[in-house]
Amino acid sequence: MKIKTLTAVVMMSLGMGLAAQVAHAADGELLVWEDIKKSNGIADAVKAFEAKYNVKVKVLESPFAQQIEKLRLDGPAGIGPDVLVLPHDQVGTAVVQGLISELKVDAAYLDSFTKPAVDAQTYEGKLYGIPKAVETIVMVYNKDLLPKAPEKFDDLYAFSKEQRAAGKYGLLAKFDEIYYAYGVLAGMGGYVFGQNSNGSLNVKDIGLANAGAIDAVNYIKKFYADGVFPNGIVGDTGANAIDSLFTEKKAAAVITGPWSFQPYKDAGVNYGVAPLPVLPNGEHMRSFLGVKGYSVSTYSKNKELAQKFIEFINSADNAKVRFEKTGEIPPVKALIDDPLIKNDEKSRAVAIQAGYAVPMPSVPEMQEVWSPANSALQLGVTGKQDVKAALETAVKNINMQIETNHAANE
Repeated sequence: MKIKTLTAVVMMSLGMGLAAQVAHAADGELLVWEDIKKSNGIADAVKAFEAKYNVKVKVLESPFAQQIEKLRLDGPAGIGPDVLVLPHDQVGTAVVQGLISELKVDAAYLDSFTKPAVDAQTYEGKLYGIPKAVETIVMVYNKDLLPKAPEKFDDLYAFSKEQRAAGKYGLLAKFDEIYYAYGVLAGMGGYVFGQNSNGSLNVKDIGLANAGAIDAVNYIKKFYADGVFPNGIVGDTGANAIDSLFTEKKAAAVITGPWSFQPYKDAGVNYGVAPLPVLPNGEHMRSFLGVKGYSVSTYSKNKELAQKFIEFINSADNAKVRFEKTGEIPPVKALIDDPLIKNDEKSRAVAIQAGYAVPMPSVPEMQEVWSPANSALQLGVTGKQDVKAALETAVKNINMQIETNHAANE
């Protein structure tokens, strides 16, 4: 009797947790992990998909950047999702670890998305995700302090010097970090990894210390050397310092991403958004492009249905509804000139800059780049070390870490 009671208690517990998630595998249901506060964007599409295919779709919200970690545990345990959302820079690692499945998609359907977004979901020539949304950094400016955003970086620098002379700040940017500085580096000829003849990334070819990269860092160094940037925006707390100065209306412009739009609005800043300014060489800043995509778990028992689902919810009509409800910009060609996006200043600026951006490398070796690159930038822009020497040391360290930690991938 006690054993039966214990069994009943265990089964009741499972019914509230584990069993609720594993049941979908047995009866044809799909479990979808969506990003936090984004499930409302696909709610209508989910209902339409359920009606069309006579299936049940359960949607759970989970921070998209952490879903791959959860899948490593939940997948083998049989409680993982069929569909999940990943930032594209995690795709390579997920593939190498056998966590997501290759997708075979009709060429015409795939052509409905922008090429950079599709490239970001591709690893070694194979597709592993359908692009959901794109983001990249842009320039946000206070319209009360700077009525029109300068289109040239040199003009923005001159304006910033004038502001400092008046005890204020013009542009502020986290140029001591590669994520924010990369647009300048790439626009002047630097790069993280080169490309092989088949278009895949060559992780043995690192272009962060070539002539273009050195020129780029020397260019942004003058913002620090000339006192245009305050010392407080260097280091781990720099981003918060930049946000504070902008929301306190002490800075006219900042380089940031769409994640800052709502906080700036809540702070009461009368702000505008523009693509990043053109560099002195006439090139656009080639910022990192971030792409969120829907992928299918290798542990899914319903892979074919799961792929149909992510193709369905990413149709132009469904992507448009998702944009209206979440503000996430879909990389769907048919929507780029849609008045809904075209007439929205924030979305238009991100969409334009995304056209100049380059997908952040999604290979596992990219994780070895961040720390050495950031260290070199901090040393270089602040004048603590010669720029060329700092960058060359970074490349040496990156190569060493790749050789140590990723030899099995070669």
